Amino acid sequence: MTENTPSLPVKEHLLKFEPSAHGGLIRKYSQKYAIPESEILDASASLNPFGTPFEYPFTGLELRSLLDRGLQKMEQYPDNRYLEFKDAAAKFTGMGIRPDNIIPGNGSTEIIRLVAECVVGKGDIVLIPQPTFSEYEVQCRVLGATIKYIHQDDLPQISGDVLEEAKIIFVCNPNNPTGRLLTREQVRDLVQKCARHRTILFLDEAFIELADPSQSAADMVEGNEYFFIQRSLTKAFAIPGIRMGFGIASTRFAKVLDNARLSWNLGCIADTVSTALLNMEGGADSKYLKDSREFIGAERAYLMQYLDRRGFKPLESTVNYIYVDISGLSMDSTELTERMAAHGVLIRDCSSFQESGKDHIRVAVRTREENKRIVDTIRQVISEWGREQAKCTLDENLAKAARSGRIGSNLSCNYYPCHFEGQDCTFCFCPFYPCNDERTGGQWIESSGGGKVWSCLYCEMVHRPEVVDAMLSVLVKEGRNEESVKEAWKKAMEKHL
Repeated sequence: MTENTPSLPVKEHLLKFEPSAHGGLIRKYSQKYAIPESEILDASASLNPFGTPFEYPFTGLELRSLLDRGLQKMEQYPDNRYLEFKDAAAKFTGMGIRPDNIIPGNGSTEIIRLVAECVVGKGDIVLIPQPTFSEYEVQCRVLGATIKYIHQDDLPQISGDVLEEAKIIFVCNPNNPTGRLLTREQVRDLVQKCARHRTILFLDEAFIELADPSQSAADMVEGNEYFFIQRSLTKAFAIPGIRMGFGIASTRFAKVLDNARLSWNLGCIADTVSTALLNMEGGADSKYLKDSREFIGAERAYLMQYLDRRGFKPLESTVNYIYVDISGLSMDSTELTERMAAHGVLIRDCSSFQESGKDHIRVAVRTREENKRIVDTIRQVISEWGREQAKCTLDENLAKAARSGRIGSNLSCNYYPCHFEGQDCTFCFCPFYPCNDERTGGQWIESSGGGKVWSCLYCEMVHRPEVVDAMLSVLVKEGRNEESVKEAWKKAMEKHL
């Protein structure tokens, strides 16, 4: 901004804000990589992989008729009391909740903003256990709050001194992105501790229906003015395009929040559809949601099995997404995410979550066919990346050998020693891949997507110092090309097979 540019009449700290990057990813990557939107698999959004209730006749819900019913009210202002919605949300939640405990919301973000606007002032300390959903921090920073971070693992033992100085603490249960679920007993202890220190506990149960609704703490709100629960319908019912959710609080607290929320925050479509979903027989234990949890459990176990590979450490999860530590991989989360997107599979780069850095990704649990595609695409991306690294590493090593001669073994590989002590990693990325020769110890294995792929897991030949010597003698002298690689195979590998 130049001296002659007038300043904006807004709070100064808002000038540094950036728009949310969530949403619209399918269109973004479709345009970027010229992939039809219908061919892109979005495993970055943590939605119910069982599909919407409208896909199952046993729910008795028909989307077209609900839309028609909602559109009949299009020329009217909604009834801002939302009586039917509140009644349905109370019955859906159960646990003694009444309509007077319910605050209608236009999705999670609006509810977070509402609570923050009602309780947080400039300079107030807000506690954020990290890593977690970034919108808690964003919405509180808009109001000028001071953010203080604690670690997720410290929540059950959080000290009274830390709570004493804070106005509010945000706890996501199950947590996004880690998938960890606190038990009712752990939440109860936290509820009581927060109340003693007059710190508001904002408990986000957006994914509780897809994890274990019996662990909800909804029955603990009445009579406690320092406890608030958020619920989201878009995750459980896989309809993020229709923004809807609700808050749960004590009768007194709920009345204040309900009076302060934006008028008519649920449009006619959201009001009609969400009320019908909440009225589904059985509530959080409806056949649809029970089947969803069973489906998620089976597919999560399948995906965990195949994500547990070298460089990947998936964390145990209770819900429909898996947080994966890739710090053992030589590729960071941003590069891996981008390479996956180029193949039409979207995963979540967790670098936007506090503390995660570029060492974590989040993968949504999808259907079996989609999970196979996720796993196969990860393998393909790593294989392609490995071949690129092979060319760079091999050229660098050959150049060093040509300049100064080979002195000792190359031990700089990230995986040294991946086979045996004293190995040579000059050719850790094999120039012969795929050799398709089972005499090396390599073998054909079943791909999760069907068919066979070549695996070098049990081959250690190109790590033998004597084999490396023979390969270098050819490739340094003749340069790396198709013919020299064939010659190196003949002189270095064949004699040891």
